[in-house]
Amino acid sequence: MALDWTDGKLNSLGFAKAPADTRVVVAMSGGVDSSVVAAELAQEGYDVVGVTLQLYDHGAALAKKGACCAGRDIHDARRVAETMGFPHYVLDYENIFKDAVIDEFADSYLAGATPVPCIRCNERVKFKDLLETAKDLDADCMATGHYIQRKSGAQGPELHSAADANRDQSYFLFSTTPEQLSYLRFPLGHLASKAETRALAAKHGLPVADKPDSQDICFVPNGNYASVIEKLRPGAGEPGDIVDMDGTVLGQHEGVIHYTVGQRRGLGIGGLVEPLYVVKLDVDTKRVIVGTKDALATRVIPVREINWLGDAPFESQSEWHMGVKVRSTRPPAPAIIRPLTPTTAEIELLTPEEGVSPGQACVFYDDASTRIFGGGWIWRGY
Repeated sequence: MALDWTDGKLNSLGFAKAPADTRVVVAMSGGVDSSVVAAELAQEGYDVVGVTLQLYDHGAALAKKGACCAGRDIHDARRVAETMGFPHYVLDYENIFKDAVIDEFADSYLAGATPVPCIRCNERVKFKDLLETAKDLDADCMATGHYIQRKSGAQGPELHSAADANRDQSYFLFSTTPEQLSYLRFPLGHLASKAETRALAAKHGLPVADKPDSQDICFVPNGNYASVIEKLRPGAGEPGDIVDMDGTVLGQHEGVIHYTVGQRRGLGIGGLVEPLYVVKLDVDTKRVIVGTKDALATRVIPVREINWLGDAPFESQSEWHMGVKVRSTRPPAPAIIRPLTPTTAEIELLTPEEGVSPGQACVFYDDASTRIFGGGWIWRGY
């Protein structure tokens, strides 16, 4: 017997109508995660439209493996769409991607920061321009293969960590706004493991079922940031001095862009009694400043461009006691968040963290649940 969608019953995407009457644009990277999302929704009977973004030079992309949105991945996404029988489109977003992500990545590195371009890509390309394209296609919502959960709360949709902590991508999605969250769906967030995703791909007979996960930033081959920066900004790798905290010259370097805060290896200043780490990059003087491990410890962090996802206004309290992540690979640590303006704050870590760098994100987590309350960008050190 056919279900009566007029009695308020919701389909799996949260709409009071039949899946066949619900159009969903799936952002397809060509990997197994987004492919499974598209296949599952197509099998459920949704009106699926697959969209893949061409983000950088297609000729260069064809020669590169292990990153999303490359030429091979566009081909793989198209094959999945053909297998499951739904339309698939490739959109040329090269100029948007360069302006919104790559240029800032290069400039941030030149300024001594450690940028996280994947966050900017989600914020400025996928969840902005692509989301608007989905609306232009009269889609009811847009779905992605991200491992994060969207749950209904008293004040509207909430952002929650993925069920599988090892796959959780909340650090990279903190800047998702409430308006975007109302339109987005994350069908994989509840899965217990990546093995479940691959099993679903195999069930559908998808050609990407055994495809390896992407590891690199899509436009940074083999993780070699410096070579990309030098290509984008010729002359960026100018040499300078490696100095200690007192300014004593310990050696020379071939460009500040080759170093990141917290780095120990590759300094070329061996023979010292105690290991030294990069504690600061002074771009103006072309100096790499090194110190002992305790010099890396940071307790107070200034954060700006805050995206707040709490029910009450950010400035409604003088302090918020939460967990924060200052790196994607670290668990949330107890902290006090002190709002300064609606979009800036001072973060006090109850236990100092090492290697905190400008350009990275600081993401806010509820201590008592899986909910994410947004976050902001670390912009300088005290």
